Amino acid sequence: MGNQIHMPPPHILSLFTLSLLLLLLLLLPLPISSSINVWPKPRTFSWPHPHSILVSPLLTISSPKHKFLTPAVNRYRRQILTEKHHHVNPPGVNPIFTPSLKALNLTVRDLRAPLHHGVNESYTLTVPAGGAAAATAVIEAETAWGAMRGLETFSQLVWGDPVRIAAGVFVWDAPIFGHRGVLLDTSRNYYEVEDILRTIGAMSWNKMNVFHWHITDSQSFPIVVPSEPELGLKGSYGEGMQYSAEDVRRVVEFGLEHGVRVLPEIDMPAHTGSWAEAYPEIVACAHMFWWPTGYAWDDRLASEPGTGQLNPLNPKTYEVIKNVICDVATMFPEPFYHAGADEVVSGCWKADPSIQTFLANNGTLGQLLEIFVNSTLPFIVSHNRTVVYWEDVLLDATVNVSASVLPPENTILQTWNNGPDNTKKIVSSGYRAIVSSSDFYYLDCGHGDWLGNDSTHDQPPGTDQGNGGSWCGPFKTWQTIYNYDITYGLSEEEAKLVLGGEVALWSEQADPTVLDPRIWPRASAMAEALWSGNRDEAGMKRYAEATDRLNEWRQRMVSRGVRAEPIQPLWCVKNPGMCNAQPI
Repeated sequence: MGNQIHMPPPHILSLFTLSLLLLLLLLLPLPISSSINVWPKPRTFSWPHPHSILVSPLLTISSPKHKFLTPAVNRYRRQILTEKHHHVNPPGVNPIFTPSLKALNLTVRDLRAPLHHGVNESYTLTVPAGGAAAATAVIEAETAWGAMRGLETFSQLVWGDPVRIAAGVFVWDAPIFGHRGVLLDTSRNYYEVEDILRTIGAMSWNKMNVFHWHITDSQSFPIVVPSEPELGLKGSYGEGMQYSAEDVRRVVEFGLEHGVRVLPEIDMPAHTGSWAEAYPEIVACAHMFWWPTGYAWDDRLASEPGTGQLNPLNPKTYEVIKNVICDVATMFPEPFYHAGADEVVSGCWKADPSIQTFLANNGTLGQLLEIFVNSTLPFIVSHNRTVVYWEDVLLDATVNVSASVLPPENTILQTWNNGPDNTKKIVSSGYRAIVSSSDFYYLDCGHGDWLGNDSTHDQPPGTDQGNGGSWCGPFKTWQTIYNYDITYGLSEEEAKLVLGGEVALWSEQADPTVLDPRIWPRASAMAEALWSGNRDEAGMKRYAEATDRLNEWRQRMVSRGVRAEPIQPLWCVKNPGMCNAQPI
């Protein structure tokens, strides 16, 4: 008879053809892009034969039980199956008609590693190329926190409806810097807990791992600490604008479930006018006008409206402080404790009678700050905390302490002035540094002056408006943030002392209505630069190719519920490369 082709009956052929055509219509991508976007870009990403396979609607994710990883696994499974992300420029890859991806297996070598600075966040991810014998993807990580980073990468490889995933992918990934953070000031304006949780969730998508919560300042004391409740009840903006112990627990727990540490800052001894609502006797120059008429700038009472500094000479000061420290250390398990120490203004302390007497007896403002630090730093350390201070405590030109007061083993300095110059000063003195340079990383800059009746803005037409009243203007673009090398000018040994960086959103002109667009996607730019660097394999800055990827990433963040601002018109997003300064 020879070899014969046995055709199916006509009615079966028709059904088969229709089904095949329908599947092709669902799966065939638009041939616009040949890449898949993961943000931040992994250290190693291999996709030698770009194609995709379906993800089974019954996808299982197996992982060891872990208090914080297990909720993350459940969250990512829901997201992977329901997000159905649609790229503006779909990856131009061909689907392979094989059995769908049915499982993702997670292995974690060390389930006990806590989420502390320096924890291993590396992972490998393998997505099979397809075939009946290869229906399982694998994430291998040293710790639960690395497994969470791998889950995020896996989720970004998924798109479409029906859900499909880039197949034949191998990723090895780990951060360059261990500290990748966002600072949010909740004193000058109040943010609901849900706003904070949304921010932490978006941080986890960007593989950022430190939420620096600048909780208190002169304007308000919004946290209610159990042993000193009057500070929050009287020092906040009022009922409904306070963070309870239960609120803090929610934030901390949510952070851990997303691989994000919550670093509390209780700023002192300056920026403490709000403490005077409960304890006026321990606060110098509270409720005074910040820059009285006729005073030179150096004699001002504060660096901005909202006066008040704790009096280091009053024993009651330390009674209150120690209660606050004990409570905060209990509420926040994070091993770093941020104690502020920025912008101690000499005029405020000089306005206090007891301090005037101290200075008249040959005391100095530096000695006054040393008294304060010597009375508080050891107490914070006794709670098994490393103390983080703003750089001012050591580098301020007027009020500072000697290095002998700040043991490097217990002290980290966060820099915000003079760009790489102050980073150099800190690490060359033997201190670990967190970089938040206002020249690059301040997200509030460039929105103008917020002072009332300021005649300096009444300039005739044609006058140079400078930075429009913003002391740290201009606006910090994502390119400015992305291109900053935080170890610039440092030796190899000095660079090892740089823990990482934080972008900062100070809230004089920010509240929940603008929270998302002020932070995102500019914080994403820092996230990639600190995770995998801002240079390609040849050592060239990669901001040009990052533009199209950041456009796509911003779209995905918006689809996930974060109102990230656009970086280009939609036309540019839909026409990659056409909005470049020069053709590629």
